Amino acid sequence: MTTTRPAPFGRALCAMITPFTASGALDLDGAQRLADRLVTEGCDGLVLSGTTGESPTTTDDEKTELIRAVRAAVGDRAVIVAGVGTADTRHTVRLALAAEKAGADGLLAVTPYYSRPPQDAVEAHFRELADACGLPVALYDIPGRTGTRIEPETMIRLAGHPRIVAVKDCAYDLLGTQKVLAETELAYYTGCDEYVLAMYAIGGSGYVGTVANVAPRHFRSVLDAFDAGDTGEAARLQRLTVPLTELMMSSGLPGTVTAKALLGRLGLPAGPVRAPLRPAGRDTADGLLRAYERLVAA
Repeated sequence: MTTTRPAPFGRALCAMITPFTASGALDLDGAQRLADRLVTEGCDGLVLSGTTGESPTTTDDEKTELIRAVRAAVGDRAVIVAGVGTADTRHTVRLALAAEKAGADGLLAVTPYYSRPPQDAVEAHFRELADACGLPVALYDIPGRTGTRIEPETMIRLAGHPRIVAVKDCAYDLLGTQKVLAETELAYYTGCDEYVLAMYAIGGSGYVGTVANVAPRHFRSVLDAFDAGDTGEAARLQRLTVPLTELMMSSGLPGTVTAKALLGRLGLPAGPVRAPLRPAGRDTADGLLRAYERLVAA
């Protein structure tokens, strides 16, 4: 049993954190070491400068430097998808062109936020981006953060653009997702770690996971079991992730904060978060480590 959906960026992708030094500077050496580990542990692709990568608080130059460093570390072993979404269409296009020049394989573009554009403006924004750059584009639908959906009808229209090939789905609208899956060839990647198996089972292409920063091999195993036809094992493996996913993604703290806390406890590159985010407390980090240890021991 295998998925029949296209997977232009692979199946198992990590929404990689952006490591910083203790002083808060970009840690390129740490980023290279973390990227190498993630790919070695089963990630087909790395999404850089997304939500988990603290894109709102990294500069344009830092985003470009991060792409170059990670490309040097992973070579052609993994796809690099660069987050380029901003609230400004012109700025988004500039970031996309810089990412293409730096060596990215694809783009992740979030819906313009704060200004809450209507659907015709959302559509025009993504078309302008796709027209301006030669890289394939994944639309990032996360209305809980942006305030604006990419409505299913808008997705269906955008699917006609030759460079709009995928969706990172954080809309929590399974009915709308299935409507787009039924009417387009867009590759759907869930951005919600608890939906990895559910999305894959209805025809999704894979996931872009935050919890994959710390447990890349385990999440990959969910897809591998499903592809092997062992749906029961896939379900068991997915359920094993629930305690850690809940602590990391539904505890009232952003996934960036919890991922960096746990990576730090594991001795892996992470460093501090940038303000306005604040680090997790000791008790939170202790709980994350216990949940992680139970997962890897299961």
